Amino acid sequence: MPRASAAAAAETARRVLEAARDRFAADGFAAASVDDIARRAGVTRGAVYHHYDGKLGLFVAVAEQLQAEVAARVVAEAEKETDAAAQLRAGSHAFLDAITDDRAARILLVDAPAALGWSRWRELDAAASGRELREAVEALGAFPEGLVEALAQQLSGAMNEAALWLADRPGDAQARRAAHAALDLLLVALAPS
Repeated sequence: MPRASAAAAAETARRVLEAARDRFAADGFAAASVDDIARRAGVTRGAVYHHYDGKLGLFVAVAEQLQAEVAARVVAEAEKETDAAAQLRAGSHAFLDAITDDRAARILLVDAPAALGWSRWRELDAAASGRELREAVEALGAFPEGLVEALAQQLSGAMNEAALWLADRPGDAQARRAAHAALDLLLVALAPS
């Protein structure tokens, strides 16, 4: 039996990942089924297991993809600024918007800690936007090394809670404005203008 080309295998993996992302966002990790994901991707259940080692492996791939997308948006917005405080502000606001786009909040903030466990979820977060946030706080140059990590973690927690709050209020423009205004108050405490 001929092996599929690398391009065909990559396309299959991409379709499975896309279908899984849709199902995890719509149904949640627990309710999403590998059979439904395979059917929507136009592949067999075996193909899902071949590329992603089952439902949990597929979920990890989706979470990593989303983390990378969020981090890329944060970096892109922060890099538009030249001043460290403005970069922190732009990146933080970009995070809040990115994490609440495409129902990423459900996957990354609700299901991922439960499905992956707290430690693995923290590793994923730290490797993506968590690292960027720590570097942004450190770039302010205003805090002793021992406080940088604590400040970054607390700011991250506040933004994650704001994202969950917004996820419960889809389409609520007033809530989104309030979340951004509250974030600005926190950021001014870290880096006064």
